[in-house]
Amino acid sequence: MVWNEPVPALDEPLHKSLGPATAKVLAEHLDLHTVGDLLHHYPRRYAERGELTPLSELPLDEHVTVVAQVADARILTFNQGRGKRLEVTITDGSGRLQLVFFGKGIHKPHKDLLPGSRAMFAGKVSKFNHKLQLAHPAYEPLGAEASAADAVDAFAGRLIPIYPACKQLESWKISKAVDAVLDRAGEALDPLPPALRADRGLAPLPEALRKIHRPRSRMEVEEARHRLKWDEAFVLQVALARRRFADGQLPAVARRPQPGGLLDSFDATLPFTLTEGQLKVSGEIFEDLATPHPMHRLLQGEVGSGKTMVALRAMLAVVDSGGQAAMLAPTEVLAQQHHRSITEMMGELAEGGMLGGSEQGTKVVLLTGSMGAPARRQALLDLVTGEAGIVIGTHALIEDKVQFHDLGLVVVDEQHRFGVEQRDALRGKGKQPPHLLVMTATPIPRTVAMTVFGDLETSVLDQLPAGRSPIATHVVPAQDKPHFLARAWERVREEVDKGHQAYVVCPRIGDGEDEPKKKAPAGADADEGEKRPPLAVLETAARLAGGPLAGLSVEVLHGRMDPADKDEVMRRFAAGQVQVLVATTVIEVGVNVPNSTVMVIMDADRFGVSQLHQLRGRVGRGSAAGLCLLVSEMPEASPARARLAAVAATLDGFELSRIDLEQRREGDVLGQAQSGVRSSLRMLAVIADEEVIAQAREEAVAVVGADPELVRLPGLRTALAALVDAEREQYLEKG
Repeated sequence: MVWNEPVPALDEPLHKSLGPATAKVLAEHLDLHTVGDLLHHYPRRYAERGELTPLSELPLDEHVTVVAQVADARILTFNQGRGKRLEVTITDGSGRLQLVFFGKGIHKPHKDLLPGSRAMFAGKVSKFNHKLQLAHPAYEPLGAEASAADAVDAFAGRLIPIYPACKQLESWKISKAVDAVLDRAGEALDPLPPALRADRGLAPLPEALRKIHRPRSRMEVEEARHRLKWDEAFVLQVALARRRFADGQLPAVARRPQPGGLLDSFDATLPFTLTEGQLKVSGEIFEDLATPHPMHRLLQGEVGSGKTMVALRAMLAVVDSGGQAAMLAPTEVLAQQHHRSITEMMGELAEGGMLGGSEQGTKVVLLTGSMGAPARRQALLDLVTGEAGIVIGTHALIEDKVQFHDLGLVVVDEQHRFGVEQRDALRGKGKQPPHLLVMTATPIPRTVAMTVFGDLETSVLDQLPAGRSPIATHVVPAQDKPHFLARAWERVREEVDKGHQAYVVCPRIGDGEDEPKKKAPAGADADEGEKRPPLAVLETAARLAGGPLAGLSVEVLHGRMDPADKDEVMRRFAAGQVQVLVATTVIEVGVNVPNSTVMVIMDADRFGVSQLHQLRGRVGRGSAAGLCLLVSEMPEASPARARLAAVAATLDGFELSRIDLEQRREGDVLGQAQSGVRSSLRMLAVIADEEVIAQAREEAVAVVGADPELVRLPGLRTALAALVDAEREQYLEKG
């Protein structure tokens, strides 16, 4: 949908109001190009004229802005009198800080910074002679003398906004630029419908912009923030609601399972009963599949809650109705694992058209990038003729050469590894848009799901299947208590002696390709434990086989192995021929070996919380209890150890994903929402502002339901056009 809107007043380029030099710096260094951009560049915090920023807590090597009083200023000579420097000591009651100016740059500050005068200072904190200092800081006097009378008016009793700044433009220069355009706030088009504003008691947009930039009190700041959060949440939720509405208008083939068909035959062979949760979610999916519009559903659930079973039953229902189903997996190991477990679950039903296969059956084929040419040709042929009802594959499924006979359902496993583009490319393979089911292995807090997967309806599986055992998790402090680590290897031996199997997970492969200094994952501490490289699979496997696990069959698995070798190792591990598998996180998702009962995660502090939860979900998948040991050399008081303690304390993935996300920056939380959505959230925090997001979604659904084209809401149309424009991928507009 393209609207021909008048260009809003706030789209005027900044050089018209501020002059070319300032406009150039704002554009190049802060990505601010128009009057509207600058008005939406909000202060990061506020200093009070009566309240001094504590000098005692200045961070080293960071660009800071402080308000303080000059205690002392003197000129010193060095180099036998050839050089001069001005040293100024400033204080705020909490501490003192040295400022230093050199050369010709000392005359003006010497005049301005007299003892007793107050100013705002900005610069990078450095250390000299064990003391913190600012060298050549920029400063703005806060008027202790007559010439700055207007500065007194501007700042007396007011909150001083401190803006996100850059070396080329200090906070107060940005503040002056904002002053030059703040009158234009009155021309801002309000995206919120008047009725919504009135119901929720929200200030009009021009008033909120004035209050956020020039507040008279902390209360005004809060009022403005609340209003601006609503803008961001509401515009984004309207964009997503419109996408859901548009998707709901698309035609699709209704897919209903045949009575006595493939799905019924499969259900009859199941050796267990489905959980209530699985039946409920399957019901929601079958209801969606039976409509003449494409399903768009997110299936999320606890690790090991039986999502694959639910997805397989949906695929069988589609095959029953004469269509085909494709499952897209993020890695070859996972595609092969799914193919193996689905053909095992289906038994002779997966051998349609083959000798010994069931009459009701269909063919299940695998398609990956590393397959040999003959196997690949056969798989492509089976898809185009309709011989294969189910295909499981990697990105290879998206290639142009792949043609389907009648693609009815796309199942995407582990969505956050796929961009929306890949999802849409596969959807384009159907004669009409196929139904879509997205599975995510890591539980996501509700509001993150509403934001990142906001174009999908959500189903949650929160019950573990009968027969699953609880997993006990313990932290093993290898540095403080080395005998704990020795005991961990004894536990592995004990489990193997009982006929079970074990995983040992390491952060690195160690084949020389992965350089030691890896970035810590989001949610892990980058600055902790960089003393040695993370432990590697190849070295660890050799050390265990020659030491604490000597005599056991120990093998390795990692992403850079040849795909055929990877598959062979996984097959032998699944068959029980390998007792201990030392691996990287390639086993993180979907690997299902019910006989493995113990997992030892080395350098566990190098992994994020959700990732650890995901990894331990590989054990305890059978009737024997699972054990997960998190090995770390971090000191007990470190944030990394606190994270590990959180994982050990709960098996609730939703709770852990909140902990994980609270420790990440907003951009990482929204990792896979395209850049436009990320950059449109300046004020909204996806975790902290849950209530606003949930309410905004309700309001958005109501608005779009009543007026899908937003004919009566020009301000909202303009805001939406700006958001969709920022989505350079146009992901919100892809059908």
